[in-house]
Amino acid sequence: MKKLIALLLALLCLCSACCMSESLTPDLTLDRVVILSRHNIRSPMSGSGSLLSGITPHTWFQWTSKPSELSLRGAVLETMMGQYFRLWLEGEGFIPENYRPAEGEVRFYANAKQRTQATAHYFSAGLLPVGQVSIETHAEYDTMDETFNPVLHFVTDDYAQDVMEEIAAQGGEAGLKGLHADVKDAFSLLMDVADIDQSEAYKAGEYGDLMSDETEIVLVPGKEPAMNSALRRGTSVADALILQYYEEADARKAAFGHDLTDEDWALIHSIADKYTEALFGTPLLAVNAAHPLLQELRAELTAEGRRFSFLCGHDSNLCSVLAALGVEEYLLPEAVEQKTPIGSKIVFERWTDGTGKAWYKVSLVYQTVAQLRQMDQLTLANPPAKYPLSFAGAAADTNGLIPEEDLLKLFDDAIAAYDDLLAEYTMDNAA
Repeated sequence: MKKLIALLLALLCLCSACCMSESLTPDLTLDRVVILSRHNIRSPMSGSGSLLSGITPHTWFQWTSKPSELSLRGAVLETMMGQYFRLWLEGEGFIPENYRPAEGEVRFYANAKQRTQATAHYFSAGLLPVGQVSIETHAEYDTMDETFNPVLHFVTDDYAQDVMEEIAAQGGEAGLKGLHADVKDAFSLLMDVADIDQSEAYKAGEYGDLMSDETEIVLVPGKEPAMNSALRRGTSVADALILQYYEEADARKAAFGHDLTDEDWALIHSIADKYTEALFGTPLLAVNAAHPLLQELRAELTAEGRRFSFLCGHDSNLCSVLAALGVEEYLLPEAVEQKTPIGSKIVFERWTDGTGKAWYKVSLVYQTVAQLRQMDQLTLANPPAKYPLSFAGAAADTNGLIPEEDLLKLFDDAIAAYDDLLAEYTMDNAA
């Protein structure tokens, strides 16, 4: 019932704020846009000889890119998204037609992975086709830039214990076992769709018992929080199935011969949502893992002379940033990935009234399932979905506008929270 209510509220929000071309009030002017984007459609993270090749007797879609890299479809879809943002920004008078920005007016910064750099390139090509944009990177190609790398910057015994308690609380009275129990129906559907129990590797016990395996959380300084469990393995398979659904025109073929509804696909992906939320949406972990990226975003919100910023990372980045800022609970409509869909973007819009007073509107912008699968051209008449986000520490008005000082305080508090945690736990450890 709670999920149904959340979905109905989401639909109402989407209906009221789906078109980005609609000005908030005639007295406000769009002054700055900062985007934190997830890369668009990629191939699965692992290739031949991996878990995916052995856990099902079926043959996977023939991906158009190497493992983990942006696919051809992802490239086209991201270009379309950039073209749409160009139409929106031109309509708002934010940029002129064929805008060629002056030095420092725009910034494109991506993690050094192929899928993030390529996403930034294709978005920039759609947004600024004659702008001669360069993509900024700060790490060796195909490695993780420290700004986008959601690693734990410190871990102590007391900190690890408190994190474990936070994660276990998500599973209710059953603790960590409850995390798996929450998605038991999703696992059952996943195993049925992929015929996992018919694969020789699964029958040989190579992947454990996906329906009742134990969960172990691993917290190591300088590493991403990790989970050794059926939830992690299920996430790999669910992720690949969803990507296959986006790529394969025949929906039945994408589901290995099964007839699935979008609700079924969303249920399958709830395994990955549970995994990501546990590792990157837990408050103590989010503040730790997102710290450098929060600092980078905070700087972009007030960078002198900057008008447009595009930072491209991963779902873990969007999840941890939103959690650290205290985002209110939400489920995205028309999406099978209901938290941070492929190619989704957190968009910070700064609006001013001409007297120096400024507000921010914060939304998740994403292509719907139909737009991803059908590759619909995005226009002002057929925009991507736009879901307004709200935060516990910053009240928005009826137009969804948050006073600038309140939004900046959210960032300042989240950044300071890391310093507070570091002092608290390292001092306790020293004592």
